[in-house]
Amino acid sequence: MAGRGRPRSFDRDQALERAMQVFWAKGYEGAQLVDLTAAMGINPPSFYAAFGSKQEIFREAIDLYLATAGANAMRVLDETPVARAAVEAMLRASAAVALAAPEAGGCLLILGLVNCLPENQPSRDYLRDLRRATIERIRQRLDRGVGDGDLIQGTDTAKLASFYAAVMQGLSLQARDGAGPEELDAVVAAAMHALDRP
Repeated sequence: MAGRGRPRSFDRDQALERAMQVFWAKGYEGAQLVDLTAAMGINPPSFYAAFGSKQEIFREAIDLYLATAGANAMRVLDETPVARAAVEAMLRASAAVALAAPEAGGCLLILGLVNCLPENQPSRDYLRDLRRATIERIRQRLDRGVGDGDLIQGTDTAKLASFYAAVMQGLSLQARDGAGPEELDAVVAAAMHALDRP
């Protein structure tokens, strides 16, 4: 552990990146302190001095994930000009992240902590709130599509947003279960029919 006023003997950003990889591969409860400290190249006292607790570093790792590996799906959703193409790009980006996950861990935001011990409920709640925020971002993008004329007036954007969030979750689970790019591509193609005009 670094003494007061002395710089830490490790790169905190690099350590956080390695912790994110461990959480992504093993999930919150599967990632033990020994796994985290080994991957980060630090000892437990340095870990606690730098990050406070496992729950605190998990939140930091989630935030890093959302800013890096997990950022593309929401970026293309926001930046693609036509609503239907934006949703498709989001799903394809989500599938790509799920397939790129270490040990086929799927999306960290979706599968990082599904069931948990009572003491880990705050971390589960944090992920749940982020997933709800994702649904809201999808709904807002669909609403924009209605306003732009890409989608028909009266489109139930709230239901569609929940549907597409569920598809993203399913893509992650399928990838974890060994589905390859062609299988996930077929899921995305089928899901896009929900936006076809009647």
